[in-house]
This record gives sequence, C-alpha cells and structure tokens, in this order.
Amino acid sequence: MEIEPFRWWHIADVLPIEEDLFGAEKWSSAMFWNELAQRHFYVVAREDDAVLGYAGLAVVDEQESWVQNIAVRRTAQKRGIGRRLLEILLERAGPGKVLLEVAVDNRPAQQLYASYDFEPVGIRRGYYQPSNTDALVMMRDA
Repeated sequence: MEIEPFRWWHIADVLPIEEDLFGAEKWSSAMFWNELAQRHFYVVAREDDAVLGYAGLAVVDEQESWVQNIAVRRTAQKRGIGRRLLEILLERAGPGKVLLEVAVDNRPAQQLYASYDFEPVGIRRGYYQPSNTDALVMMRDA
C-alpha cells in the first residue's frame, strides 16, 4: 500500500467509496474540488492502482485543525488503513488541538479516534443530512 497526495484525478475513484459508505450523505465531486481548491491536506491510500481510502485535514492555524474525512473501501477495512491515514493527518496537524465530527452511531470510528486520545466535547444535532443524524464532536489536545 502506498500513501500519496490526493489530486483532482482521484475524485472519480473516491466517489464510489463515498456512495457505498455514506449513501445520501455522500460528498459530491464539487465538494472534493472545493477542498482541493482551499488547499486542504488530502491523501489517498492506493494499492495496485486502486484507491483503497482517503483522508483530509483542514489546518486553521497552528492552534487548530479539523479532520474533514477518513474513508476506507469496505473490502479494504480491518487492515489498518484508516489508522495509518489518521496518523498521517495527525502528523500534518501540528502542535495544536485537532477536532472532528463523527456520526453518533459510528462506534468503530469513535473507538479508532479514542485510541488516539480524542475525547467527546459536544454534539451537533441533525448535522448529517438528509438522515438528520447527530454528530459527535471529538477533540485531541496536542
């Protein structure tokens, strides 16, 4: 497996992963284009020319960063790819606090984040649309 910078040509490869994992709440190609245009930090995990997963980070300043997303193709889960992607984001985040939102019903992701010292700090009611699912806000101090 190789980790490389997420580029515009990866968007077509990640859209099916988005559809499968997030359904109606998937990100659109325009959302990924916007993330890249904003120069947020994104990487993809690839193996044999296939994208297995991707992750993104928005660095606000030296004191605050936000994990935008981490997603791993279902057939590639349980191989440590999500963990590796998170580690790369944390390296890039720098010395400040790192925050993220995760669906309240996504226990596996919450457990992964907790294993990296993220703690719940709030709830965003109805954050994920159209399902109206709440988001758990988690934070890790440097």
